[in-house]
Amino acid sequence: MKLAEATHICLYSGCGHPELSQNIANYLGASLGKVHITHFPDSEIFVQFEENVRRADAFLIQPTCTPSNENLMELLIMIDAAKRASAARITAVLPYFGYARQDRKDKPRVPITAKLVANLLTCAGADRILTMDLHAQQIQGFFDIPVDHLYARPVLVPHLKELIGDNGVVVAPDSGSTKMAMAYCDMLSAGFAVVCKRRINATTVASSHLVGDVKDRICVITDDMTSTAGTLCAAAKILKANGAAKVYAAVSHCLLSGVGKEKLLNTPEIEQLITTDAVPNIDTLNGKIRVVSVAPLIGEAIRRVHEGKSVSPLFYSAGDWK
Repeated sequence: MKLAEATHICLYSGCGHPELSQNIANYLGASLGKVHITHFPDSEIFVQFEENVRRADAFLIQPTCTPSNENLMELLIMIDAAKRASAARITAVLPYFGYARQDRKDKPRVPITAKLVANLLTCAGADRILTMDLHAQQIQGFFDIPVDHLYARPVLVPHLKELIGDNGVVVAPDSGSTKMAMAYCDMLSAGFAVVCKRRINATTVASSHLVGDVKDRICVITDDMTSTAGTLCAAAKILKANGAAKVYAAVSHCLLSGVGKEKLLNTPEIEQLITTDAVPNIDTLNGKIRVVSVAPLIGEAIRRVHEGKSVSPLFYSAGDWK
């Protein structure tokens, strides 16, 4: 008997992004389940499901963004509580997967924290992971349980088409972003360019030169995330210096710090940054940032996982699966 026939679906939200969780539930025509989450005076987290989850197909929605450690620990405790309450299957839904940038040993005596987080989620009792735009594709291999890896492209591309028309060039801000940029190229039927980048430290980036023709073209810089906006701003300056008509940026996860917001506001070369609501409380900076919801994308993925259907159509334009 299929899981969808044998169990009922239950959606639960952590404290990380309740607004997105509610929008996902609205898309599915469902209600968020009742779960009590509180903190003891010493900051320990307490979780109690306030309804029966026995034999449920439970989806626990929690991005592990700032505050990363608290959101991650809360998710782990939710998973453990659901496991001990005899949920039939537990899917951890992470619209944003924290610690993804620590995916390899690039210096002596450093951890691979993304692998540690994968181990924690699995050991806590997660049966499946649903996430979006991992910083590194190989993180999927850190798990010994199924991982459904979504991309924000299907919800961002329609908005980008309005901006670039038939005169667009997709720009990878560094060599590591070329695969993502090429995927945007295919969906937008646009040109392609690469900016060569050298990272000086955690907050400073130097972009050296451009490969590709951008003169009089409308450029879109694509990346999976931004926190200091250094990579985007440095690339935008090079593009404008090489004759680009306009420059936009599109990122899946907007994690801008105070420094990043200031840098973006003080970079007139970038007309607008288009991002998603995978993380909460994004400051639109008086229109400098446009936020597009991924609730329909994640909601549809949850529906398909529950019903045992393929999620592959979600990798393409929204028109293919809506």
